[in-house]
Amino acid sequence: MKTTELSPAQLAAFIDHTLLKADAAAADIKKLCAEAREHKFFSVCVNGSRVAEALHFLDGSDVKVASVVGFPLGAMSTDAKRFETEAAIDDGAQEIDVVLNIARLKDGDDKYVLRELCDVVDAADEHTVKVILETCLLTDEQKIRACQMVVESGAHFVKTSTGFSSGGATVADVKLMRATVGPDFGVKASGGIRDLKAALAMIEAGATRLGTSAGVAIVKGLDGIQPGSY
Repeated sequence: MKTTELSPAQLAAFIDHTLLKADAAAADIKKLCAEAREHKFFSVCVNGSRVAEALHFLDGSDVKVASVVGFPLGAMSTDAKRFETEAAIDDGAQEIDVVLNIARLKDGDDKYVLRELCDVVDAADEHTVKVILETCLLTDEQKIRACQMVVESGAHFVKTSTGFSSGGATVADVKLMRATVGPDFGVKASGGIRDLKAALAMIEAGATRLGTSAGVAIVKGLDGIQPGSY
């Protein structure tokens, strides 16, 4: 989409305000949620053990709570991912960001990958599921296959990256993912999006959601800029 007329509020609605560091303490989660509430981000994205906390801090707001599953490697058993999804939903998570089994995809074991995705979608009980491909580890052919399986599984988004591997979102990957899933499926760009220029480039390329820990800086970067001047 064209970004030249986006307001700060419209840009904020693209953002999953994210904090997934291992040492993120309760005070950090509280701050994350306060920022999300203030700027009206679409969601906060946290680790599973922080879902109930985040839900409490966001009580009375429209900001959703997303939980990661199988994070950040995607290499655990399907049963573990399914249980983790169920636990997050039970704690109040409204969206699930699950890491695809990257090695199984690279093995060519598409049957395993698709079955696992279907299991997670089922466990999410009709809540939004975003599937993290970790695009920096994949060839274009593997990215395309993964996107096709995500669509077939009944999930709702393909997502570029965890932010914990060797690379993050790129404009080229977002364009490839958008071309593969079509115009109406969700595409989330995540990993390394730290400023306004990068955020707008991802939206221009076809992203409908942005995962970033720099949401406040990104929205403040747009605040005060006249439409058409960037």
